[in-house]
Amino acid sequence: MENRDYYKILGITRNANEEEIKKAYRKVAMQYHPDRNPGDKELEEKFKLASEAYEVLRDPQKREIYDHYGIEGLKGTGFTGFRGFEDIFASFGDIFEDFFGFGTTSRRRFKPRQGADLRYDLKISFYEAAFGKEDEIEIPKKEVCEVCDGTGSKSGTYPAQCPNCKGSGQSIRSQGFFTISTTCSQCHGEGKYIPHPCKECRGSGWVKKTKIIKIKIPPGVDTGSKLRIRGEGEGGERGGPPGDLFIFLFVEPHEFFLRDGDDITCQIPISFSQAALGVEIEIPTLNGKKSLSIPKGAENGEIIKIKDEGFPKIRGYGRGDLIVQIFVKTPKNLTKRQEEILREFEEISMKKGKEGEGWKKLFRLES
Repeated sequence: MENRDYYKILGITRNANEEEIKKAYRKVAMQYHPDRNPGDKELEEKFKLASEAYEVLRDPQKREIYDHYGIEGLKGTGFTGFRGFEDIFASFGDIFEDFFGFGTTSRRRFKPRQGADLRYDLKISFYEAAFGKEDEIEIPKKEVCEVCDGTGSKSGTYPAQCPNCKGSGQSIRSQGFFTISTTCSQCHGEGKYIPHPCKECRGSGWVKKTKIIKIKIPPGVDTGSKLRIRGEGEGGERGGPPGDLFIFLFVEPHEFFLRDGDDITCQIPISFSQAALGVEIEIPTLNGKKSLSIPKGAENGEIIKIKDEGFPKIRGYGRGDLIVQIFVKTPKNLTKRQEEILREFEEISMKKGKEGEGWKKLFRLES
């Protein structure tokens, strides 16, 4: 805490009385309150400083220490300022209801709370990712208690102000010049408690259950795709709305196909003679076997594209393509007759001056 003039921050003199301090703080707080200036960090900081000043000057013991020893003296009391708005509202109890007409933080804490979001990891096959899938999954989660509708209170009863902290959510002990503020042990900082809890949920407002949820996976998803199912997270507390369920998808790899965006790639092995003569073969696709015409003289690594045989585009219309790469297999363990045929083929090629002569010219082997 740096040295600060709390009187100057509130715009009051050093002999201001309790009512003048409260009136000055009300004016400054109204001006800088975060609800009136959303997103303005500079004004939020001024609101915190004004609240810090009011917290010190409204307390006779803290004010006396501050007047004599400044902020350094306050450090010995355990007071270090406010970390955030929660600390401010908790410390002031019902004063903001008097000032602005709305409840304190302790009341805000006790209001209905939205349930937590849940995550579920789901593994699907390559084909399920391509064509979509309807499925059922089991989710263990907290759900709103049906007996009390999530309020935590027995039917016909309501939460009451905590008698220990008088609704502030803080227990304050004074020892001489020292004032120690801790979270109330009876209401755990809520400011209220449930005197007559619901027997089904024991006052929590929710119960643990396992629910079967139907989901629909759209075609075209990929690993990392995320589905959001609203209202299927954990139940809210004290009548609050439930959270959401997020399903993270993991697509299992395929033994033959590889995915590249919306396209699918694969390698098709053919023989040397098929590459030279051309061939009509059947290849697998996502939609079953289809005929593929490989032209004469196909080279190793040559690409043939089959339109609209890839994944459906999850954003937009149409589908990707199937990219087929030709893989020419070099024959091994030839029979005697196969060797004779290949040698004869080589001799004919040389006589025609194609393959052999071409290589000579390329590497300048001619004299």
